[in-house]
Amino acid sequence: MSHKTTLCLWYDGTALEAATFYAQTFPDSKVGAVHRAPGDFPSGKEGDVLTVEFTVLGIPCVGLNGGPMFQHNEAFSFQVATEDQAETDRLWNAIVGSGGQESACGWCKDKWGLSWQISPRVLVEAVTSPDRAAAKRAFEAMMGMRKIDIAVIEAAVRG
Repeated sequence: MSHKTTLCLWYDGTALEAATFYAQTFPDSKVGAVHRAPGDFPSGKEGDVLTVEFTVLGIPCVGLNGGPMFQHNEAFSFQVATEDQAETDRLWNAIVGSGGQESACGWCKDKWGLSWQISPRVLVEAVTSPDRAAAKRAFEAMMGMRKIDIAVIEAAVRG
């Protein structure tokens, strides 16, 4: 890898499966090199997949099959800016529909426990609007949502 910074994401033996899912789901994503362990390690044997180089939405990552000791949590998430409801629905449904789970306010988790914020640009613009009353209405509408409904956000902005 020629990048100075690469996100290292810990998996329990499923790094290649996760990387493949991300490559199939998100634009500007791909699986790169797969490295096998040169010897036995605490959560695997010589020849098992140890690391997988991959890119998610242009972000260089490495998946480490480190074992069950550490789990993903909401303290880290990928925030994905979507352009419209179709893209929002496609990404949300891919993540949740492949063994993931819904959360609140545009957040969901994939089947490996990694958190994603599927955030339409309309939502971000609405809640950061200089029109504070409109921003508050949009924010309050968002607080009741799981997957973001752009039409409802736009209606809230209009009042």
